[in-house]
Amino acid sequence: MEKTTTGLTIEYIKEHPNIKSCLKRDLINYSSLARLIAKDLGIERKTSMEAILIAARRFREKLKQESVNEQKIKELLHKSEIEVKNKIAVMIVQKSIDLEDVEQMQKAARKEFGTFYFLEGSDSCTIITQEKYSVQMDKAFKGQMIKKMEGLTLINLKSPKEIEQLPGVTAYLTSLFAENSINIVEMLSVWSDTLFVIDTKDINRSMALLTF
Repeated sequence: MEKTTTGLTIEYIKEHPNIKSCLKRDLINYSSLARLIAKDLGIERKTSMEAILIAARRFREKLKQESVNEQKIKELLHKSEIEVKNKIAVMIVQKSIDLEDVEQMQKAARKEFGTFYFLEGSDSCTIITQEKYSVQMDKAFKGQMIKKMEGLTLINLKSPKEIEQLPGVTAYLTSLFAENSINIVEMLSVWSDTLFVIDTKDINRSMALLTF
């Protein structure tokens, strides 16, 4: 089905975070925005230009509600605690690994109050742990290690339990990283804990972003 001008306009704005951000803050000249969208989409008809203008204004009204929700998210995150662990390694291994080996390593890490997360995907498994366990991992998964990354930092954002009832928290957090060109190597959540694995060089900028 061919998309309408309204649909194309909203899609365009969503695909351009900077425009969406300015629109949300009402910092956009709507006529200029309509001309830009029309040019990029190859639209020349006057009626279509008017449709773009109307669609942008209506979408702005929808974004107002997002702004209200965003304030609620910030208030919740202001109550969150941040835990940071460096010298983290991420290993991508084949799904054929012996899960008993994983369980033993997990038990050993827990005994030392260490960090160990195991994620099972459709084609592979991911292990997030401390670099000090890397040698042990190399031996256990020899020939089954697809990729290993070290020199990483784990950020654990510990939020109030209300986070499970508030939509958009994860989307808001990931957008902060994306808008500041900080790559998220791995991400997971455990109830009220939201965990991000990033390159250690990005830790200072990340902490600044997560101070609400």
